[in-house]
Amino acid sequence: MTPNEFRQAGYEAIDWIAEWLADPRKYPVTPSMEPGELVDALPASAPEKGDAGSGLMEDFRELIVPACVHWNHPRFLAYFSNTAPAEGILGELLAAALNMNGMLWSSSPAVTELEEVAMSWLRQWLGLPEQFFGIIYDTASISSFHAIVAAREAADPEARQRGGRGDLAVYTSEQSHSSIEKAAIAAGLGQDNVRKIGVDDAFRMRADLLEEAVRADIAGGKKPCCVVATAGTTSTTSVDPIAAIAAIAERYGLWFHVDAAYAGPAAMLAEYGDCFAGLDRADSVVTNPHKWLFTPCDLSAFFTRKPEVLRQAFSLVPEYLRTDDAPRARNLMNYGIQLGRRFRALKLWFVLRSLGREGVSALLRGQIRMAAELAARVEAHPRFELAAPAPFSVVCLRYKGTDEQNRRLLEMVNRTHEAYLSHTVLRGRYVIRIAIGNMATSAEDINHAWELLQKTAANL
Repeated sequence: MTPNEFRQAGYEAIDWIAEWLADPRKYPVTPSMEPGELVDALPASAPEKGDAGSGLMEDFRELIVPACVHWNHPRFLAYFSNTAPAEGILGELLAAALNMNGMLWSSSPAVTELEEVAMSWLRQWLGLPEQFFGIIYDTASISSFHAIVAAREAADPEARQRGGRGDLAVYTSEQSHSSIEKAAIAAGLGQDNVRKIGVDDAFRMRADLLEEAVRADIAGGKKPCCVVATAGTTSTTSVDPIAAIAAIAERYGLWFHVDAAYAGPAAMLAEYGDCFAGLDRADSVVTNPHKWLFTPCDLSAFFTRKPEVLRQAFSLVPEYLRTDDAPRARNLMNYGIQLGRRFRALKLWFVLRSLGREGVSALLRGQIRMAAELAARVEAHPRFELAAPAPFSVVCLRYKGTDEQNRRLLEMVNRTHEAYLSHTVLRGRYVIRIAIGNMATSAEDINHAWELLQKTAANL
């Protein structure tokens, strides 16, 4: 494209985005299609002669959009609902235009230093001490992987050279995300060395069972190296007892990682101070702004108060990447597995600066309030029940029937394409989840989803 052609196409694309953001409810949340339909609708081979004309946006509108699950839709209430606001979209657009690689400070000072600033702002909002070093990865799965490798480095520094011995044990809740097990696999610790600790009635890790497991492993010749607490579990958003787990980690010399991928932003709310007490005692913390901090996917914020261990675990500098940098010139490639680094900090900075702490806090409180109101309505309904506490913006509920009826109910609601819900299994029972997280989601949207559930359940 010439600059003028780009300008014309860009206006067309921005107009489409602006129209989408102004009225997303005119689109179905999920597509009405069968697997393979989009593949069959597109040419089987790439064109011999390129066409950068209006056909690009036409195909986007006519073929791609109808095949989309609209995660940015206010009635997308599945998984962990999220948002791509205009500010974040502009950050992504400009980052793509600059197309920088922030592997070294010298390869792009803006990438490195804006990341330092944005992560410092976020660290302050979360109430973490100044000693915590922040770095951006793509997802919480990768952030937790880095935490597990840092834990291995702290417990067995020689493992970097010779590989693991199979004696390091990792502890996490039976409600924790599967990425913790995957991290142990990828780090060479082995899935068999991951201990799933039981939970209480509110689906929080039991600290007494954790300590029993640690003692049993020590007696059996294992070396406990890491414990992972979850602040906002995937199924129920429960928060493990962070302070109690921190005390056990300190007593036995374990690396303490907190997976706050979803609920982390709530740490900035004063009323949740007790919930997050002890977070500052963690060795590492992850939260995902692309989940509940209104930042386009993907962006995972990782903090550690032991950056030197992270660097020891990952730093490997070939000659062609050696630089003579000043003391403040941090080379972020030394703190992770990846070399190439996108300018993710730009969209985070745009969002934090545009919304401010007050704006973010107001959005969080509003969504927590909507979830509490929905939970109360579920509890009051004779044919529905709450399946778990709702401390944040996710409500787990069940129709008072069989698992098959609940499964069928979810399928029928999602087949309307008017809302999109997800499920989990708690204590062997099939449970429906409603997750509120999109900036544009209103009380009317939640009412609509609740009415859909009631209406559909009446026809089961």
